[in-house]
Amino acid sequence: MATPVWPPVPRPETAVARTLLLGWVFAQVAGATGTTDTVAAYNLTWKSTNFKTILEWQPKPINHVYTVQISTKSGDWKNKCFHITDTECDLTDEIVKDVNQKYLARVLSYPAGDVGSASSAGEPLFVNSPEFTPYLDTNLGQPTIKSFEQVQTKLNVTVQDARTLVRINDTFLSLRDIFGKDLIYTLYYWRASSTGKKCSLSLELWYLWSSSLSSSWLYLYTSAERQEWGGAGRRTLR
Repeated sequence: MATPVWPPVPRPETAVARTLLLGWVFAQVAGATGTTDTVAAYNLTWKSTNFKTILEWQPKPINHVYTVQISTKSGDWKNKCFHITDTECDLTDEIVKDVNQKYLARVLSYPAGDVGSASSAGEPLFVNSPEFTPYLDTNLGQPTIKSFEQVQTKLNVTVQDARTLVRINDTFLSLRDIFGKDLIYTLYYWRASSTGKKCSLSLELWYLWSSSLSSSWLYLYTSAERQEWGGAGRRTLR
């Protein structure tokens, strides 16, 4: 019976040379097609003021693109900002549909080029954002002092509610419409010649003081804050 002949075992230096050659060929092919490994997004951050809400992340893409998806806790993922090279996506039109809802977003990374066939290459890299509840998590912008009048020792101040992009029956709502009595304004006031700052809190749009305001020149500054119902019926300032 003939003795079987096995394929010869390559010499070590030949195997190393062949490996290096194959590696060089693959590198040239990748360079010719302009593709590199896709990179997952990181540092996903919600930026929201008066319900104007943008999701930001890093890094700037190199040879890849991003798609953003958003979902409620019990809903399906909805695509937003398709195949972009930016590192932000405006999600205001989604979150204003229900500002009390809890939202989650994610950023998917796709290789640049023929993104239409990217789905055939398998599941894309993606990273989830922190949860976001607009009613609780949006920042309140600085309100506008609509008018103020000082008569002797009394000061009347009217603060104008900011309009938002939240709508009901095609009418844009103000912060007061949304938060009601949970919205409070802080008015800081001090005389031009004084470095000390005084403040007062109120749930009303009108403020009235009887104090030692003798100067006709006043500096005024306002800020908006919201309150939440805490345990045992207590309200805690956020």
